[in-house]
Amino acid sequence: MSLHELRPSKGSTKRRRRVARGIGSGMGKTATRGTKGQKARRQIPNWFEGGQTPIHRRLPVKKGFRNVNHLEFAVVNLDDLQNHFEKGDEVTPEKLREKGIVGKFKDGVKVLAFGTLDKKMTVKAHRFSATAKAAIEKAGGEAIVL
Repeated sequence: MSLHELRPSKGSTKRRRRVARGIGSGMGKTATRGTKGQKARRQIPNWFEGGQTPIHRRLPVKKGFRNVNHLEFAVVNLDDLQNHFEKGDEVTPEKLREKGIVGKFKDGVKVLAFGTLDKKMTVKAHRFSATAKAAIEKAGGEAIVL
C-alpha cells in the first residue's frame, strides 16, 4: 500500500451541498429555502424572532438566574458548636470538616445563631451573623473573621 492509494472508508465522507446552482443540481430553483416569505428572500439570523424581544434579552429577568458574584457559604449553627466542641476549644473550618459538621467549604464557612452557646471558645470563620457573633462573645468566646 502506498500513500497515493489511501482513501477514506466507504460512506464516511459526503459531498458538499451546492445550493442555488439551478434546477439540475437537485436543490435548484428555491435553493432549499422553501417558497415565499422573509426567510426565502434574504438571510435572517437563526435567533431572529420577528421583532419581539429576543430570548437572550428576556432571560436575565426570569427566575433561576444567579448573580455572577454570588457567594455560597457552608452553614454552621451555634448548636453544632455547643454539641461537638469542648470549653476552650479553637474552632476552625478544618476542624469542622474533620468532625463532619461541614462537607464542602464552598466560598467559606458562615456561623449562624440557631440554638444556644454557653461554652467559651474561639471561633474562626469567614462570616458571622450579627446575632451569632454577639452570642459567642456573650459566652466569653471570641469570633475571628478569616
